[in-house]
Amino acid sequence: MYLGSHAINMDAKGRLAIPARVRDTLLEDCAGRLVVTAHTEERCLLVYPEPQWQEILPKIEALSSFNKVARRAQRLLIGYACELQVDGNGRVLIPPTLREYAGLEKKLMLVGQGKKLELWSEDRWMAWLDDSEGEGEMPEEMASLSL
Repeated sequence: MYLGSHAINMDAKGRLAIPARVRDTLLEDCAGRLVVTAHTEERCLLVYPEPQWQEILPKIEALSSFNKVARRAQRLLIGYACELQVDGNGRVLIPPTLREYAGLEKKLMLVGQGKKLELWSEDRWMAWLDDSEGEGEMPEEMASLSL
């Protein structure tokens, strides 16, 4: 399970070091094989262990191409998907197209989301945290949730 948030840096070539705790879990779960793709609602990246991606890919492919929202999701999720491998130094190289999509520069945030991770530019992450207007209505599923 991927939990917590981690402030990390990316070098000029687009490489970032995965924090040790996260890297150990990734190596255990998928031997360091990842799929990184665009988030459909936010300008950040989704980082999936390869087996998790293989579970959701058929569901994405099965969406109707006649529905504009579904087609956009397919284009972003599948069109931006890149298979990556954690190298021997615990780093991954984020391709330029994904860096541009998410506005990634030097300072990043790697945020655990249970079965996957999100990769944000630090500035966008902080802006998202400060945005109280984008909350909308609470889904019914959350009404009975007690934290």
